[in-house]
Amino acid sequence: MSRFDPVATRIARHPRIASALLGAVSATGFAPLSLWPLALLCLAIFCALVARTERPGAAAWLGWWFGFAHFTVGLNWIATAFTYQSNMPAALGWAAVPILSVYLAAYPAIGAFAARWLAGPRGGWAFALAMAGAWGVTEWLRGWVFTGFAWNPLGSILLGGYDTPGLAAVLPFTGTYALSALAMLLGALFWLLAAKGRWIPAGLIAGLVTIGMLVPAGEGAQGTTRVTIAQPDIRQPTLADPRFYETNYQKLATLSRRREGTDGLRLVLWPESGMVDYLQDGYPERYYLRKNWGGSAQLARARVAELIGPGSLLLTGSIDLALEDREAVGAYNVVHAIDDAGTIRGTYQKAHLVPYGEYLALRWLLEPLGATRLVPGTLDFFPGPGARTLDLGEFGKVGVQVCYEIVFSGETVEDGNRPDFIFNDSNDGWFGRWGPPQHLAQARLRAMEEGLPVLRATTTGISGIIDARGVLREHLPWQERGRIDALLPPAHAATPFAQAGNWLAVGWSLLLMLLAAVVRRRTGG
Repeated sequence: MSRFDPVATRIARHPRIASALLGAVSATGFAPLSLWPLALLCLAIFCALVARTERPGAAAWLGWWFGFAHFTVGLNWIATAFTYQSNMPAALGWAAVPILSVYLAAYPAIGAFAARWLAGPRGGWAFALAMAGAWGVTEWLRGWVFTGFAWNPLGSILLGGYDTPGLAAVLPFTGTYALSALAMLLGALFWLLAAKGRWIPAGLIAGLVTIGMLVPAGEGAQGTTRVTIAQPDIRQPTLADPRFYETNYQKLATLSRRREGTDGLRLVLWPESGMVDYLQDGYPERYYLRKNWGGSAQLARARVAELIGPGSLLLTGSIDLALEDREAVGAYNVVHAIDDAGTIRGTYQKAHLVPYGEYLALRWLLEPLGATRLVPGTLDFFPGPGARTLDLGEFGKVGVQVCYEIVFSGETVEDGNRPDFIFNDSNDGWFGRWGPPQHLAQARLRAMEEGLPVLRATTTGISGIIDARGVLREHLPWQERGRIDALLPPAHAATPFAQAGNWLAVGWSLLLMLLAAVVRRRTGG
């Protein structure tokens, strides 16, 4: 391939270093930078490097170096979380990111190995198809192996600005992992055309991609249910400090009262960690006395009911305890629905927990060494049963995804019980400048996949209302206190992805790999 590949030929003396540089720069395609043209260029050159390797093992090493740098840069926000707790040194965060990337890089390595093995030494279209399909499959694996870490799928670089879905508009028909395959296929396509000097078709494709990324979606349909989202801008150092419990509550209260002239039903949305008080009855009194306003769950709920007023219903992040012999042995990260009578109308328990964030994996080994989890407290969180739809009666049906859960494609909605909208409460105050916009981007992917609006309430931003097209209709910027008053956008009909799930995404990726095998056979590769 070297005669068709002048760029790769010039950097072939140090292919691993080049792959690492390409991986690092390609991460700028993710939010908040969103430099998608630069990311696609990096993918094109990376494909050129991998295609010219002499054997699949060498391709795997290039994939690993690309992935290591790609994840280290893209996930730099993880290091910020270590600055908000005192049990472990903050510097450990800067080691944690590359250590995690050592593992995550295995997936691009497997993808590059599979593509080079499947396409053979001749490269060309067979390699382009194989590389795209293999990337889609390995991203799907990354989403569930060892509980999964699906953050920053490559396809999210194809997500447009807040007012346009970009090329991610195909998500209802592909799913996120196939969208990632499309991103890699575009990079490979630019490499193939440029390597053969076909600049006119390459330019036409680049123009079409640019148009697809930039054209606004236009005004969408309006709903009827009023929504109030409160973003209190409670910073991480004060969130779990008992001295600020009442101050933080009053911040939420000020942002949540019904405004004059807004009669009728109203949903009020508070973030993860929105309520410090235990809201469930039945715990030993000592637990309420430590945290609850008024010393009881009933009084705490009554206080909320008076605040939100008649015709309103609050969805708020909270904590439930798991008891054995009247002693707390664990906790659940939950969302409670509380109506204007102070009654809990429904509860969702977070199912996909953050390892080392909400529980300490291998506690028996790591705790004696001084390791702890990032979330304050000594009790591990227990997982809930999985995606559930809460029927809120006149307010409709809601599917709840707490914080990190929203990044997992295909795990958002309860099978056979489709909601009217998704509520994603979160505390993004841990994650610096890069984490919140990346989190928002992945919530937009879920909206498009499922054809459902997503409402986000976060402690420090970015909160917002995302319609079923992935358009961010209203939002509150990072670290800004405020509220959103708007109408809940309507849901679309169930998308092909909503009906088939990740079988659709994996099916597209496997089809690309099958086509690669067919092309290789016909071209004698």
